[in-house]
Amino acid sequence: MALEKATITNTETGVRIPVQFNPEEYTLNRDINYAQAAIPGRSAPLLQFAHGNLQTLDLELLIDSYEAHAGANANAAGADVRPLVRQVTDLMQIDPSTHAPPVLLFVWGSLSLTCVLAKASQKFIMFRSDGIPVRARVSVTFNEFTNPELEAKDVKRQTSDYTKVHVVAQGETLSAISARVYDDAALWRPIAIRNRIDDPRRLPVGMRLEVPQLPFVDPETGEVMR
Repeated sequence: MALEKATITNTETGVRIPVQFNPEEYTLNRDINYAQAAIPGRSAPLLQFAHGNLQTLDLELLIDSYEAHAGANANAAGADVRPLVRQVTDLMQIDPSTHAPPVLLFVWGSLSLTCVLAKASQKFIMFRSDGIPVRARVSVTFNEFTNPELEAKDVKRQTSDYTKVHVVAQGETLSAISARVYDDAALWRPIAIRNRIDDPRRLPVGMRLEVPQLPFVDPETGEVMR
């Protein structure tokens, strides 16, 4: 079976860059942020999901021009490796047509990441007698690229707001919360029914409200609320 090489593709130009040597390892990182709501009298703040952060991919590329040009002749000089290095680092250059660096696709086996090149650190490790570098290690960081259209395809949203739990702030009413999560202040009843609230105008600060998806069916009457 032939060795499958990792590739970096510029999705805007279609140019595909195969890596010379597959990385020995790579690291995927991802984290999310939670907002803290401090409530008087509680031993710890309440947590509410705020937003997710970018997934990042860290790896090291070995780029070599000596072996490729030396071949069977061990005394061959080898070419300057820097043009090969620039094939990678130039992926951070701003495209005049989009006013931003290109969106990339990094693929290696089952790993596929739509991303942008966020960082590249060049370390030249082998030189000709005249000082020209012929081998380099390039440590790169790719940041996951997403936009509303891509996220909508991956995650099916059921409400106008993506919040499933809402922590009540000072002075909030159900109608105000409904206006925020459903874009309609009149749709406060699903939240009241789900949380068994009798007075929609008086909510304890710090109360955790479940925000149901729409349409919502009243479990007692069977009424459908949209």
